[in-house]
Amino acid sequence: MRRMIHPVGPVMSADTAAGGAAAGSGEAVPLIERERLFGNPRRAQGRLSPDGRWLAWIAPRDEVLNLWVAPIDAPDQGRALTAEQVRPIRSYFWSPDSRALLYVNDSGGDENFRLFSVDIESGEQRTLTPFEDTRVQIIGVSREIRDRILVGINHRDPRWHDVYSLELASGELTLILENEGYAGFLADEHLELRLAAQPLEDGGEAFFRITEQGIEREPFATIGFEDSANTGPVGFTRDGSTVYWIDSRGRDTAALTAQDWASGELRLLGHSPKADITDILLDPRSDEVQAWAVDYLRTEWTALDDTLAADLAFLDEQLKGDIAITSRTDDDRRWTVVNDPVTAPAETWLYDREQRTLSSLYVSRPELADAPLAGMTPLELSARDGRTLVSYLTLPHGSDADGFHRPAAPLPMVLLVHGGPWARDSYGSNGYHQWLANRGYAVLSVNYRGSTGFSKAFTGAGDGEWAGAMHDDLLDAVDWAISAGVADSDRVAIMGGSYGGYATLVGLTFTPERFACGVDIVGPSNLETLLSTIPPYWEAGKRQMYRRMADPNTQAGAAWLKERSPLTHADRITRPLLIGQGANDPRVRQAESDQIVEAMKHNGIPVTYVLFPDEGHGFARPVNNIAFNAVTEAFLAEALSGRFEPIGEALQPSSITVPHGAEYAPGVRDALHG
Repeated sequence: MRRMIHPVGPVMSADTAAGGAAAGSGEAVPLIERERLFGNPRRAQGRLSPDGRWLAWIAPRDEVLNLWVAPIDAPDQGRALTAEQVRPIRSYFWSPDSRALLYVNDSGGDENFRLFSVDIESGEQRTLTPFEDTRVQIIGVSREIRDRILVGINHRDPRWHDVYSLELASGELTLILENEGYAGFLADEHLELRLAAQPLEDGGEAFFRITEQGIEREPFATIGFEDSANTGPVGFTRDGSTVYWIDSRGRDTAALTAQDWASGELRLLGHSPKADITDILLDPRSDEVQAWAVDYLRTEWTALDDTLAADLAFLDEQLKGDIAITSRTDDDRRWTVVNDPVTAPAETWLYDREQRTLSSLYVSRPELADAPLAGMTPLELSARDGRTLVSYLTLPHGSDADGFHRPAAPLPMVLLVHGGPWARDSYGSNGYHQWLANRGYAVLSVNYRGSTGFSKAFTGAGDGEWAGAMHDDLLDAVDWAISAGVADSDRVAIMGGSYGGYATLVGLTFTPERFACGVDIVGPSNLETLLSTIPPYWEAGKRQMYRRMADPNTQAGAAWLKERSPLTHADRITRPLLIGQGANDPRVRQAESDQIVEAMKHNGIPVTYVLFPDEGHGFARPVNNIAFNAVTEAFLAEALSGRFEPIGEALQPSSITVPHGAEYAPGVRDALHG
């Protein structure tokens, strides 16, 4: 059972002396090297095979993340199954028969994902979707049907994914349904297609039953635009008689409902007035919901099953910090559980439900075990119109889950803005918070209006408010930090990726005196060209994006897009700007960065432009991420008087190029030629 994909989602994740005390701390704190924070983890994403015999994980092989496996009773006897040389493997899943691992990967960040499999016994690796300029989707994986899965492939029409049955043993693809304008499909545990989602002109969605005769003409359910960001079906029970929904119809925050497939009757299973339900736990034998979660300040689970409630209580009692259940065997006897204390590296455990025992499997980054990691404080800040902005603060010292201690003197601060914008920041380990706090900065992440997970009204409040009320929310959070004695008003930077990069450019153009500097990572500068170059497979979400931004096909919409584009106001920039871009980015094209760099050059405004030829929407290769962060912390130290780890040789293993402005970032020119 798999959640149906919704169209709306993230659009777009003289040198100051190094070393010494963290700014404002009054005591020496060791620098945490970039390599320890942003290099490859020792292990990650440990998952049990469905039959419970194997443990798989992602770990480096020849310095590139690959897939590994070991018998669950001998997890220290791991062996590498794949041998990727350049592009790291960042996610995978088990085949239902426990015989293979399946994963997707692209080329240089182009997001044309292919599906691969590797046999855990023989190590044989195969490309299951060997098509050029094609992006695979996983539509159905079942515990009931173990020899095949359902995939979507857009090689016939790049806008729409046709549905295929994929035989795992032979690799044979059989066409199930040719897609003529549907955003996604939901299958049951028998891998029968049951629902098709069709985008509507008003930005909503209609869901149609699928029978042996095809897709029905009359909709089974219609979701209006106002509910479209947080309403959709999440799967069927094993017997196919009930479909579950995350559902905001008739309420502000999304609830969990169960709908009888035959009668259409809806039952309410769970609801919170604080925030949307965003996650569920299903019984692996019946696919009935056992628990649901709400992530407001932190994730909180509510159990519907007494036995599972006892398990969650036991884990909460035994493990310090938040927990996540990441895999369960078919017999539900064993789980993998990730424990995140924030002030220590995350640890993955094997939980035996029958014996009520926990056994440590690994620590993802053991090199951070003795590092001076900072805590994170969840906050409820107020916007100027009274809306609550759930935010997260990390200080060099004195922040924890229950609150923070005001620093002795206001600190330089980095406002770290999340992408999307239809996404959110959450509580938990965050390498960027740790890195920047270790360098002496307060770090503040704000869920501005338009963020998801807090109610349809909160998401909808961002409609039409790019560079408007969404930016005001960020300014209000900065004002709070200044008034609370956290931030020095003259030393606040704004930084982010994707929409967060756009917010950075907005900060330096619409409020040019407010921030001391900005770091824009793959952020759009021109909303007109952003919308005209979106990938073809975003066709299903186009109308919804137009409703939440503006319709470029109307005179008023085109005017709005131009006015809200930082490029239009590039001549207002007066503060230092660093831009990072992947040349192969299919979402925010390289031209978005090229345009504003050219405008600033034309206006004689200094800007440093860093470009990676082998990256896309973000920097997947650790050597590239470390290189950009090395440039970033030297840049921030120059503007904010923080501390930094010298660039040294950090640029050498990477593919970094600096098409413009190396001379404006401290130490970059020397490091490039070192």
